[in-house]
Amino acid sequence: MAALYVEDLLARAEEREAETRRSVAVHKELELEFDAGNLLAVDRNPVGRAVVAREALLRTLARDNTQLLVGQLWGLPSERAEGGAGPVVAKLPEPSTRLPREKPLPKARPLTRWEQFARLKGIRPTRKKRGTLVWDEAAKEWRRRWGYRRAGPNPSRDWLLEVPEGADPLEDQFARRRREKRERVARNELSRLRNLARAHRGAAANELHPTGRQDRAELGRVSAVARLSTASRGRFQPRLPKEPPAPKSAGPGGRKRRFGPVLGDLEGEKKRQLELARSLSAKKPPLDLTRAVNKQLRQDEAEAAAAAKGKKRGQRGKRARRQQRRPGGKKSGGAARRGSQGSSGSVGGKRKKK
Repeated sequence: MAALYVEDLLARAEEREAETRRSVAVHKELELEFDAGNLLAVDRNPVGRAVVAREALLRTLARDNTQLLVGQLWGLPSERAEGGAGPVVAKLPEPSTRLPREKPLPKARPLTRWEQFARLKGIRPTRKKRGTLVWDEAAKEWRRRWGYRRAGPNPSRDWLLEVPEGADPLEDQFARRRREKRERVARNELSRLRNLARAHRGAAANELHPTGRQDRAELGRVSAVARLSTASRGRFQPRLPKEPPAPKSAGPGGRKRRFGPVLGDLEGEKKRQLELARSLSAKKPPLDLTRAVNKQLRQDEAEAAAAAKGKKRGQRGKRARRQQRRPGGKKSGGAARRGSQGSSGSVGGKRKKK
């Protein structure tokens, strides 16, 4: 009994070992093409057209190709990371397959006015580009060179300012500093808008501006777009000198939409709902007297204008025009002339015989 039990154990162990070998060994009719630098394996073997077991076929194919790719990775030179105590890391070779980009190439930044002038005159920068972080001795940390929380003393926290030489001693130096800062910000903003307009004109000069110039309205639209491009959509953006105020946001009909409070005005909501229900349940629709009168007046004016137009069309010829020019004459010109001749040269309305 014990002998049979041992034989069964040995047979099961052999089966498991054979299964392991069979799972590691993969045979393909055509050898795969490997690109270890991109962790890529290209399988050119034909795939069966099984429709029923398609999912199982794809899983088996993916598993076999992954096994072959892992075997290629184990053949690469490797080393242990972290001084020999870490995992085994393989050194991948240079990739040989050029993969397509996910996104298009970024567009080149348009040159500023100074950069264009420097390129035209051949001026080269004499110093390297400075970094954005500098060491702040007072705060003992790395801070930005410009902008918020920049390195160095903060001028806005000064409680005392020295009056410059030749300046008015009664002038407020704090107000003067704020005014100069606003002017600098306005000049920088104007330069930024000019650069944007110049880049926009250069990018689409043939399509948008055949003459190569921008009018005042186009510059206004560009400045409005640049203002709305900030995170706050231009709410905290300072105004430029002589810049007209922005129009208030309005809806499609030109009127600003107003919404009532959602909570709190229960009496007003109840009153509005009751009035709506009363107007819907009423047998006769409510009559707007002013609107009805205005409608009737417009209708009368239209009918009078149509009648006058038809009367003018009915009177044609020289006789009608003469009658229109005569203020009170209803008879025609010929009839009036014959009547006057008869009264002067006839007796009793008859013509006198000679």
